[in-house]
Amino acid sequence: MNILVVEDDSDIGAMLSRGLSAEGFDVTVVGRADEALETARQYNPCAVVLDMMLPDGSGIDVCRALRSAGHSGPILFLSAKDEVHDRAEGLGAGADDYIVKPFVFGELVARLRTHLLHRLGESHADRVMAGRLVLDPSTRTAKFGEVHVRLTEREADLLALLMASPNRPIARGEIFDRLWASQGGASLNVVDVYVGYLRTKLAPVGRAGGPQVATVRGRGFMLDLSAPSPH
Repeated sequence: MNILVVEDDSDIGAMLSRGLSAEGFDVTVVGRADEALETARQYNPCAVVLDMMLPDGSGIDVCRALRSAGHSGPILFLSAKDEVHDRAEGLGAGADDYIVKPFVFGELVARLRTHLLHRLGESHADRVMAGRLVLDPSTRTAKFGEVHVRLTEREADLLALLMASPNRPIARGEIFDRLWASQGGASLNVVDVYVGYLRTKLAPVGRAGGPQVATVRGRGFMLDLSAPSPH
């Protein structure tokens, strides 16, 4: 799952990036309000960890703008402001939680997972979503509207990896390291082979106006959510 961290303190941002990545999340860190809104628009993060005070604006305004734009994932404030009215203002703006600095990282992760589970529903917590595309890893089935696609285990792993960071290229080497490096005998070309398999499987999704796997020259592969709807 992709997490957007909005934090202007570079040390805290780097710590959150390392820690959340170690917990299995895909993390993007930005330090400004305008960057937060643009990044959320492009990548539709599953959750947002948001500082209250930013150099170009208020986290309150960012939270309200995200909700107005339709962001439905958890938003957690992370702030040094610890007065009751600060908490009330943050929650009133649409946030799901408010954590005061200094904070315990384990508590942040626990609250984040709790809110994600609540939003997804426990029975669907293992599902991966990117736009209207839904992947159920337990059945290795991808669904886009009325289109259902059955995948092999490795195709599903590849799609889940791409869905975790939609509209963002992932380098061929990173894909290999994540999915094949632990297996002896595999070469880097296996990535291209399985990207080809996945494109073929997702062709019906593309014809229905859904996302497709795109090649970004010199940067790798990505799940492109901007595919035009069919006429």
